Amino acid sequence: MRASRTLLALIVAATLTAVLGACSDTRPPVHIGLITKQETNSYWVTMREVAEDTARRAGATLTVATGSSDVDVTSQRQALQEMVAKGVDGILIAPTDSTALAPDIAAARQAGITVIALDTPMDPVETTDAYFGTDNRRAGELVGEYAAAKIAELGEPPQVAMLDLAPGIASGEERAAGFLAGFGATTPDARADTQGDQVLAERAMTELLEAYPGINVVYAVNEPAALGAVTALKAAGRDLARVVVVSIDGGCRAMKDAVRPGDIDATAMQFPQNMAREGVKAVVAQVRDGQAPSAHLATGTELVSGSPAPAVHSRNVEYGIRTCWGS
Repeated sequence: MRASRTLLALIVAATLTAVLGACSDTRPPVHIGLITKQETNSYWVTMREVAEDTARRAGATLTVATGSSDVDVTSQRQALQEMVAKGVDGILIAPTDSTALAPDIAAARQAGITVIALDTPMDPVETTDAYFGTDNRRAGELVGEYAAAKIAELGEPPQVAMLDLAPGIASGEERAAGFLAGFGATTPDARADTQGDQVLAERAMTELLEAYPGINVVYAVNEPAALGAVTALKAAGRDLARVVVVSIDGGCRAMKDAVRPGDIDATAMQFPQNMAREGVKAVVAQVRDGQAPSAHLATGTELVSGSPAPAVHSRNVEYGIRTCWGS
């Protein structure tokens, strides 16, 4: 009940804000729903804030809902049902499960609502009208190629740990597969799910180091997980100069506080601002101009590192700080 009240409060507050911004607009009305995963990770906060700003500029009403974690399916299912009941024109959703939400998305589409997946595609991707987001496999390949070149430069035989997201989430699965392909491996030496959460990742990394004390390559599905891994490595007394830590996200804080000092060796930067901005514009264009959204829009990814690896192209940290998440 508490989660439901929180969800409803978020929806009402966001709707009132957007309506006030659009109250004097004479353009045809557009009502858009945005469903993110949670508000703890600034990635999702940035996505929401840019969607709100874009909707206000377009004279559209934005209804926002979010859950409690990257695996909170229940809140997203409730939000989908409530938005269908409200009769929104389009729904932008970052799915917490790439298959479990399929019936609810199908119901929305059957009601004539355009559904666009942001950040995380559904499986199959055609479950939604469109997917706007990172090429997650390519992002994984970028950090995998970097990690392979960097550990070879250090002259160390690799022992690889992977901190994944959770089963059933396509973005995490695609990143992991891309990392292994880029690294040139079929399986890691150690592996754990973290839900993309810093505390859970620190705990998992601590346990992995106890079982595999020689770990010297760490792949993390996102930067909170990477930061948790770094904390565990430091607590174990590991020399980070001899451990390669790679991740995916490109957040401003992590870029300044972890990539710049070298705690995270490289990250594949995503652009959630582009996802939110283009998603809102796509729904507005469909309602006002009858223009159907592109089935797939790749919103970009860039490898950023403060310590380049041989023969692997990357951007420097200054670029990362200047461009983090599309700012």
